[in-house]
Amino acid sequence: MPETLDRLLSESRDRLKAAGIENAAGDARHLISGLLGLSLAGLMARGGEPVGPEDATRIRAAIDRRVAREPVYRILGEREFHGLTLTLSKETLEPRPDTETLVDGLIPRVRRIAAGKGHCRLIDLGTGTGAICLALLAGVLEARGTGTDISEDALATARENAKRNGLAERFQTLKSDWFEAVEGRFDVIVSNPPYIRSTVIGELEPEVRYHDPAAALDGGIDGLDAYRAIARHAGRHLEADGVVGLEIGFDQKQAVTALFQARGFRLLESRKDLGGNDRVLIFGQDVKGSTTVEKMLH
Repeated sequence: MPETLDRLLSESRDRLKAAGIENAAGDARHLISGLLGLSLAGLMARGGEPVGPEDATRIRAAIDRRVAREPVYRILGEREFHGLTLTLSKETLEPRPDTETLVDGLIPRVRRIAAGKGHCRLIDLGTGTGAICLALLAGVLEARGTGTDISEDALATARENAKRNGLAERFQTLKSDWFEAVEGRFDVIVSNPPYIRSTVIGELEPEVRYHDPAAALDGGIDGLDAYRAIARHAGRHLEADGVVGLEIGFDQKQAVTALFQARGFRLLESRKDLGGNDRVLIFGQDVKGSTTVEKMLH
């Protein structure tokens, strides 16, 4: 019998299910539709159509990789994020839907700043694929952004994603360990830093543990190292009416808020993710207390 989309889909689903993949049917559909350049609806509508031997081989090879617990979107090499299609690379974190919560929380603030000043300067610390910064630029035409990272691979990937999505003219990259090489002030400082405690990295799902870069996951013994580094210098790089937007771990709201309050910031807004967990904190400078606090800390 000739290979058809339906037969390959059924075979792929059964192999993934046998391997213990939780969403076997969904993963099979996403892999096959992505590899063949079809929408999910198109995949189902054309199920009876034959599949050439080269495509069948590619599909089976992709299923082999998924059986080995490589994530679907790493196999495909790209992922959708807030309406953008982003290339992934070895040293970039795969952007997750929960991170869109951070973009959604910041876009109204970026728009207000841009409306008042005619522009808005953003900096995305640890930019990875560029996902957060590029989504904000796509949502606010007056905004310009800088993405920093310690990885040259990540910076190259972010630049490629900016070009791919027509945002290259408003986006630049800078190799920097947090604020180390950063100069000047910005209207918005944003980051999804590593926040997983070092001691639990080994307990993560294989899809994360073996395929997301360790530097993008490991937040130190208590998971707060990156937040300390950002809080320490954010005040000197933030415009007076600017905001700092952060993604956090589900149990870090109080700890991260305390770190930033100690550096002269006040919590303006917190948001929960799709699962109802604390995920986003947005801070502004506490004008009344910032001078006193800075004197105490320096």
